[in-house]
Amino acid sequence: MLRPALILAAALLAPALTLTPALADFDRAAVEALRDGHMKKLMFHEVPQPVPDTVFADIDGVESSLAAYEGKIVVLNFWATWCAPCRKEMPSLDRLNMALGGEDFAVVTLATGRNSPQGMRRFFEEESIETLPLYKDPNQAIAREMAVLGLPITVILNREGQEIARLRGDAEWDSDSAKAIVAALIGGES
Repeated sequence: MLRPALILAAALLAPALTLTPALADFDRAAVEALRDGHMKKLMFHEVPQPVPDTVFADIDGVESSLAAYEGKIVVLNFWATWCAPCRKEMPSLDRLNMALGGEDFAVVTLATGRNSPQGMRRFFEEESIETLPLYKDPNQAIAREMAVLGLPITVILNREGQEIARLRGDAEWDSDSAKAIVAALIGGES
């Protein structure tokens, strides 16, 4: 449940954010003010950054790309099966997606490096992950293009598919602060 102050802040920001979805067009300082706890590590860029259009695939080989998510606010998480902090934060990403995922928002997970499909499935089963996609970046092509150094790294993409913020390390993505930030970015309420 969101704290009343964060709900109020997100609700006050929502009308302004829905008018212009690009980060440069809204009050970054107001959204940054919603950061609390682990979300204080979330750093917003001065201007949106381009992301690669590199194709990736799910564990069954079905191809996709970040362009498939344009029109949505996206929390993109780079992870690996061997990464202990990834294991710690993945359930909170799943809960965030359960709470806010839909037409305007998605959490996208991208296993980078050597991660077998069996290991990826086992990881999700052991952590009871229900709603997140199992995409892989086996050669770290996207991770390299996006300067992902270390895991986990989570980036937020605007509706135009540009990176607007980045968080290094694990975080509680289902915290009141994270939900308020995402709600403000999508212009809705949680």
